[in-house]
Amino acid sequence: GQAACPHAACPRFHFMRSIDEELTALREASLLRTLRTLDSPQQACIQSSGRTLRNFSSNDYLGFAADEEVRRELIRGVERWGAGAGASRLVCGSQGPHRELESALAAFKGTEAALTFSSGYAAATGTLTALMGRGDVLILDKLCHASLIDGARLSGATLRVFPHNNLDRLAHLLRWAQKETGPSGRVMVVTESVFSMDGDRAPLAEIVALKEASGALLMVDEAHAFGVMGCQGRGLADELGVSERVDIQMGTLSKAAGLHGGYVCGSRPLIDLLINRARSFIYSTAPPPAVAAAAAVVVSRLLPGESGDRRRDALAGLIRRFAGLMGSRLAPPQSAVIPVIIGSEAAAMERSAALLDQGFLIPAIRYPTVARGSARLRVTLTAAHTPEDVDALAAALLQ
Repeated sequence: GQAACPHAACPRFHFMRSIDEELTALREASLLRTLRTLDSPQQACIQSSGRTLRNFSSNDYLGFAADEEVRRELIRGVERWGAGAGASRLVCGSQGPHRELESALAAFKGTEAALTFSSGYAAATGTLTALMGRGDVLILDKLCHASLIDGARLSGATLRVFPHNNLDRLAHLLRWAQKETGPSGRVMVVTESVFSMDGDRAPLAEIVALKEASGALLMVDEAHAFGVMGCQGRGLADELGVSERVDIQMGTLSKAAGLHGGYVCGSRPLIDLLINRARSFIYSTAPPPAVAAAAAVVVSRLLPGESGDRRRDALAGLIRRFAGLMGSRLAPPQSAVIPVIIGSEAAAMERSAALLDQGFLIPAIRYPTVARGSARLRVTLTAAHTPEDVDALAAALLQ
C-alpha cells in the first residue's frame, strides 16, 4: 500500500495554518488582491480584457511612460548599452548611463551627489538601514509609505511615530530623543512631502525648523512631488525654499519621470557611505543601463524644459477642473492624488467595481495600505488626461 505521510504524526504539521485558509480570510474581509492584465502601454486610456478603460490609477503624472521621445531614448540606450547590467555596480563597475543619471539628479535637486537604486523601496530600506542602528532614534510620520516603515524597522533603531503632520507631537519626540541618544547617537525625522494615499502635503518648512533646532537629520521622500511641484518640478522642498536644508532627499523615477528606479540625493559623504553600507544597493544587480540612459534625458532635459512646464500646467488645470466639478463632495486637492473616502472595505470594492463597469479604472485602497474603516478610491490625474476624461469621471462619481 501507499507509504504513510512522514508528517502525519507531527502535531505541529497537523495544526499548521494553511495557505488556503489565509486566502479565504482575506476574501471574506474584502482584502484579497488579484493582478489585472493590461494589453496596452500605461497611458490615460488602456486596454484590458478587450475593454477600453479610462485609467485613473496611474502615478505617471506627466504622461512620460508612453511618450515617444522617452521611448526613442530607451531604444537608443538598448542599442548602445544592451539589455542588462550583469551584476551589482560594485562587482561589474558603473556603466556610463548610471553615472550620467546620478549627475543629472544631483544637478536637478541642487545637491553634491546622488545614488540610484533598483526601486524606490530599495532606496528607502537601503538608506535607513545604512544610516541608522542600535542607539539611534527614528521618528516617522504615521502615514509614511510602507518602504520607509520597513526600513525603519530593519535598521534596529528605536522607532517612534507621530500623528500625521502633528508638529507639536514631533517637537515633543525630538526633545525626548535628544535625551535618549548618547553623544554618538543619531536622530532622524522621516516624512513624505506628498503622501501617497491622501495626497496631502507635509508642513516641510516647519519640520525643517524643528529638526534644525534639535540637531536631528531629516529624510524626505519626494516620490509624489518629484517632477510635479517646485521650480521645473524639483519637488515640494524646492517650492517651499527649504531643499538645501533637507539632509536626505529621496524619490523615484517610476512616477512623473515615467520610468523605473529610486534615488537618494544629498552630500558627497552621505552618498559615499550609502555605496559602502546600503545593502539594497550593494547586493542588487544594477538597473538596466538603457533605463538609466532614458531617465538621464528625462531629468536633464524633459522635466526642466518646455515639455515639462507644459505638462505641469496641464495637470494643474485638470486638478482645478476636477475640484470645481466635485465641489463640496471633495476636500480641496493638494496634489494629483485625490482620495474619495468610502469607509468599509466591501463598499470600496463595490464602488470600484461599479466604476469599472462604466469604463473607469480606479483602485479601491484598503487595509493595510490605509487604516481600517478608511478604504477609499484613489483617483490620480495625469497630464495625459483630457478635460472630457475629467468631466466623465466627475459625472460618474456624483451619480
